[in-house]
Amino acid sequence: MDYQKASLKDFENIGQPIRQRAKDFFLYSSYMTENRLNNYRLALESGTGASITLNQKNDFGKNDFIGFISNDYLGFSHHPKVLEAGQEALYKYGAGAGASPLIGGLLDIHQSLEHKIASFFGREDAITFTSGFGTNAGVLSTLLGQSDLAILDMFVHTSVIAGCSKTNVKRFLHNDIASLEHILETTSNKYANKVIVVDGVYSQDGDIAPLDEICKLSKNYDAFLIVDDAHGIGIWGDTGRGILESFSALGLVDLITGTFSKTFGSVGGYAVGNKEVINLLKYFANENIFSAAATPQSAGSIAKAIDLIDEEPFWRSRIWENIIHFRKGLESIGIDFGKSNSAIFPIMIRDNERAMKIADFLFQNGVFVNPILYPAVPQKQSRLRMSVLAVHTIEQLDKTLNLLEWAFKKQ
Repeated sequence: MDYQKASLKDFENIGQPIRQRAKDFFLYSSYMTENRLNNYRLALESGTGASITLNQKNDFGKNDFIGFISNDYLGFSHHPKVLEAGQEALYKYGAGAGASPLIGGLLDIHQSLEHKIASFFGREDAITFTSGFGTNAGVLSTLLGQSDLAILDMFVHTSVIAGCSKTNVKRFLHNDIASLEHILETTSNKYANKVIVVDGVYSQDGDIAPLDEICKLSKNYDAFLIVDDAHGIGIWGDTGRGILESFSALGLVDLITGTFSKTFGSVGGYAVGNKEVINLLKYFANENIFSAAATPQSAGSIAKAIDLIDEEPFWRSRIWENIIHFRKGLESIGIDFGKSNSAIFPIMIRDNERAMKIADFLFQNGVFVNPILYPAVPQKQSRLRMSVLAVHTIEQLDKTLNLLEWAFKKQ
């Protein structure tokens, strides 16, 4: 096999003997690492953020980097008040819950967190999960069966697709309202339930869903609407309630899902809606009832992070200042970042090998970014995925812009 031209797609053949498949992929991944074409699964000696420390050095002997890999958009994972709240919960309740929420692992701090995140969105109730992936997978696998239809935007998160493995699925063109309406029209009265699932902000392209039009269609065609706004909360909306708030649609969707691992700076996920649907999920969502409840420390930290959205709104102002600065810088040097309108910047390279080489150039010069390659994106959509944070300094952003300009000229 020509490893230089290979990709992860070449190792997806699950019909191959497991040992042989594993051996072939080990040789490929070793080749990529040895030739500095692989910067995945690099361990950090620090937490993630605007400044990070890796456990390996670049060619200049440095292991301190400007980081664009984190989705901790407001820097709350290191906020003193968040750390203090987590520490208090750790010492009060211990390191773990010891059981699933259904059979004894539900602590009052978990229950308080569910009430707090529901109130944050102005909804009746919430259920929490130990991962954002598990949230979407658990919600959808619980609500949808063989007689139902999931209608998905083509770019929804993988967790959504995982949750729809036991139901019927149709996918509409990305952010294309006409394509969505066509599916709704042609499936009228053919399924017990039709459920539309979209992201608020799309995780690879950084663009946003036209939620005003999607809400209208869901109502007109009596479809259940779920919006995963993992990347919009804390950034979008007058009070940080996300894309739905921007479209005045917080009360117009059936379920809001999201994660605590981004703006809230911790780990886990949530679904928010009316009390009847949430109660159903609390008794039937396997990802909740067969998993130990979240650590008390994470619940305490998250609860404080939710408060900080309102208590310290200047973090939202700061991230928008950085987003606008970085966007203007990219535009001034002629770098294509697609249709991004968020803190996520897809730096379009459109070639796997070149994307990896530019990522390595940045790494050697003190900037750590993730290349997103085929088959995660189409062949001609390879890019660097960069997340701008509220805690990036202007100096860090400008250094990165200068390096990007140089890399695009030389690589």
